[in-house]
Amino acid sequence: MERWHNCVAVVTGASSGIGAEIARKLVSAGVVVVALARRLDRLEQLRQELPEDRRSRLRIMQCDVSDVSSVNAAFDAVQRDLSRVDILINNAGKLSGGQLLTMSVDTVQQVLQTNVMGVVYCTRRAFESMRQRQSTGHVVLINSIVGHYIFNPLPGSQQELNMYPATKHAITALTELFRQEMREFKTQAKVTAFEASIWLWQ
Repeated sequence: MERWHNCVAVVTGASSGIGAEIARKLVSAGVVVVALARRLDRLEQLRQELPEDRRSRLRIMQCDVSDVSSVNAAFDAVQRDLSRVDILINNAGKLSGGQLLTMSVDTVQQVLQTNVMGVVYCTRRAFESMRQRQSTGHVVLINSIVGHYIFNPLPGSQQELNMYPATKHAITALTELFRQEMREFKTQAKVTAFEASIWLWQ
């Protein structure tokens, strides 16, 4: 991690769970972290939990990744205040129980917007910064095993993953598409996907 010391990392969905832990680890490694989430109070709590001498390395911003205007405002602020994005952790995700055939269309749309379009919005802005500076960068996508395989529900229970596996299959495809496109642009940016259990989101 030494080569990332004092670099700037944007972590989405950083108010709890995997995102919060990634933010902590990056700060402890000397990275300047911009933590994005909808719940600003949880981000402030995360900052207060850090050792006092590390708190200045954690910048917090309210951002709804499903809203392109919110994403653009956050990345504009990062560019203005820190001049660059070196690492992007696409961690924000939404999982809502229910069956796809009967659940609210608005909920389905929110899962799709958060889990797929949020990744697209954030990755485009991070890549813009990396490409302009022709610098080494890294884009990370948090995926799930259901992005490759959908399990049958237990006997007597219903399938309630609904749109979530479809969005994670999209992340599987986006990972490879981003990798190919960044190679074609002849940048030094890298793309990596990690799989996490869906139960960690709850």
